[in-house]
Amino acid sequence: MQSPSDHSFAPDTPQAVLSQVFGYSAFRGPQAEIVEQLAAGGDALVLMPTGGGKSLCYQVPAILRHRRGQGVAVVVSPLIALMHDQVGALEEAGVHAAFLNSSLT
Repeated sequence: MQSPSDHSFAPDTPQAVLSQVFGYSAFRGPQAEIVEQLAAGGDALVLMPTGGGKSLCYQVPAILRHRRGQGVAVVVSPLIALMHDQVGALEEAGVHAAFLNSSLT
């Protein structure tokens, strides 16, 4: 969902991806700092509670790096149901995503 104010962000900024792809107007807690670190090619160890917003911390940088021509992101997760849900939501938002796990033939 986009609003007229979404167009004030360059398309390859964390705020633009957050707004245009996910429909949020602001990052929560330490998300912005984590996203900037990862989007710049850095590393991060992120510990957050369930529902704390970890997914955005790797999804936004992955989209940014792809838009900037810096390749793809590989996310390793032990939760097959979560992979399925997140890939489905990303595809619905127009982001190409896929998963590889033991549920596939």
